[in-house]
Amino acid sequence: MKPLWRGRYAEYSWQSFRKDMIAGMIVGVVAIPLGMAFAIASGVKPEYGLYTTIIAGFIISLLGGSKFQIGGPTGAFIPILFAIVMQYGFENLLIAGFLAGVMLVLMGLLRLGAVIRFIPRPVTIGFTSGIAVIIFTGQIADFLGLHLEKQDSFIANMRELIIHIPAANLYSVLTSCICLVALLLVPKYMPKVPASLVGLLLSSLIAAWLYPNQVATIGTTFGAIPSGIPDFHWPALSWDRILLLLQPAFVIALLGGVESLLSALVADSMTGEKHNSNRELIGQGIANMIAPLFGGIPATGAIARTATNIRSGAASPISGMVHAIVVLLVLLFLAPFASAIPLAAMAPILMLVAWNMSERKTFAKIARTKTADSLILVVTFLLTVFMNLTVAVQAGLAIAIILFIKRMSEEVKVDKVLPDPQDQKAKVSASVVKDGRKCPQISMVSVEGTLFFGAAHTLEQALSSQCEDTPHVLILRLGRVPYLDTTAAAHLSAFVSRIQQQGGIVLITGIAPQPAQMMHKTGLQALIGTEHFFRRTGTAIDYALSRIALSQCQGCTHFAFRECKQLCCAQSLPELSKQPLSQRSTLQI
Repeated sequence: MKPLWRGRYAEYSWQSFRKDMIAGMIVGVVAIPLGMAFAIASGVKPEYGLYTTIIAGFIISLLGGSKFQIGGPTGAFIPILFAIVMQYGFENLLIAGFLAGVMLVLMGLLRLGAVIRFIPRPVTIGFTSGIAVIIFTGQIADFLGLHLEKQDSFIANMRELIIHIPAANLYSVLTSCICLVALLLVPKYMPKVPASLVGLLLSSLIAAWLYPNQVATIGTTFGAIPSGIPDFHWPALSWDRILLLLQPAFVIALLGGVESLLSALVADSMTGEKHNSNRELIGQGIANMIAPLFGGIPATGAIARTATNIRSGAASPISGMVHAIVVLLVLLFLAPFASAIPLAAMAPILMLVAWNMSERKTFAKIARTKTADSLILVVTFLLTVFMNLTVAVQAGLAIAIILFIKRMSEEVKVDKVLPDPQDQKAKVSASVVKDGRKCPQISMVSVEGTLFFGAAHTLEQALSSQCEDTPHVLILRLGRVPYLDTTAAAHLSAFVSRIQQQGGIVLITGIAPQPAQMMHKTGLQALIGTEHFFRRTGTAIDYALSRIALSQCQGCTHFAFRECKQLCCAQSLPELSKQPLSQRSTLQI
């Protein structure tokens, strides 16, 4: 890990600082409404979103592995945090966030940053789209000015919403529409101006001027937003609570790790920089350990805010720290004004966030392929919406792993082969065997594919079917086997033992380094015999011809090898047996 002054701040200048100040102020203004909106949607008071933006945002920029990452509460966390608040309460949410931070630090120290990226894309797109649906539908009530009790399930919430639609508040609908229009038009005509801030201010001012006290505000619903950061509070940790919250904490850590690294990858693609994934996880972990001590909810890298930071000209992580300081100053001096923001003005902001994070085009593209990935995508999406994210990710990963194992096992090919007499170099071919040529004493089998636990049973069955009549010598061509695990080695060992028990020997040719090493470690090499390993198939055939019963070759008309015409003539047997192996075969396989 490079020191801060050598890596992230190399060649830092006053001009760079000016760029960071401007970018930090712009991102800070963007983060204020989002922080409050994400907190409200997560079932907690809006100020907790601001606390998270300030504390976690500052620490993520200070200690993270990406120069341009902006951290804070994000939309992806909304259904998870809301479910934890509903089931366990706010105090336990803080503990779960703290535990998630510990897990993220451990992931970084164990250098698991690259491993998290191995989560299949259909799984990430599936749960991201599902989260977007939950966020979007969850804001319809505030958009319409309905005061509904949140239910435990998506269907129950939709049923409650439909029942109460006739009671919609027209003033709230008007406020929401004003904000929505601003969100759609400002990026088009004033792309450098934060659309969410304009929409929030415009709709709030019109509501306060034209129809005061007609719509619910942050202050009337949650109370006035306090000015300042809350005091340090150590959560009441106990072993029972830790065990209770391990699963939700792991989900927070997993999602936080995935989203932060995805955001860092986006930043890399926009800037040409390269982030340190393990350092990013450690920075995210420390931020999530400290933020709950001041009432902050879980945080991660925010893709939209990170992109805004880069587009605004950020030069270093200082822009992220400035963004946190800007939010702190607003909290200290403008908190009373924030309390007057209508909830209806927040709803379109979150709806637009959900629409942008829905990955609808990618979702449709994967779904149209009608492959196993389509199944993984749809199952993960539906379980996210109708169950919860924990079940969805577990099921999506399980299906992906099972289908991957199935596909890989089907890629293993086991074919009986013989030298092709029509080929000048006598390369082996399976079609020669199908034409009726075979050797009663020597069998040659070519194996291709990854030999792992999913393909082990298939391998043993295929070898057994190819060698129904136990040969005197079996040549296994393993040149196209890149990997062998202990399970496949055990099945192969059982097969070799059966051949040997029936008086046969097994020769191995062209084996790659990893399978050879595994055979040595598992004892399979000793079972086969080190003298039975050959680099080239031609050399193995020479050795096999020296081990067969030449008397059985008399009268044989299969002519599987070049030497067979000579071997089938009884009078030539003594002369042939005196020839050195190098003169018996000219195969160059």
